[in-house]
Amino acid sequence: MAIRVNLDVMMAKRKISSTELAEAIGITNANLSILKTGKAKAVRFSTLDAICRVLKCQPGDLLEFCEEDE
Repeated sequence: MAIRVNLDVMMAKRKISSTELAEAIGITNANLSILKTGKAKAVRFSTLDAICRVLKCQPGDLLEFCEEDE
């Protein structure tokens, strides 16, 4: 996929665990794991908004476009 998810990087920078983030944004650890690994087919804007609020970041800090052959 051409979109890389850098959620784990931002979580490390903010020193927040998966469990803490999942609880703060109101999703399960399993769904957060799907987002972190880039296996999600879609993400709700409300979820993205909640992640950005908790991590105090911009959507561009979490999502990155990459060429397919990288």
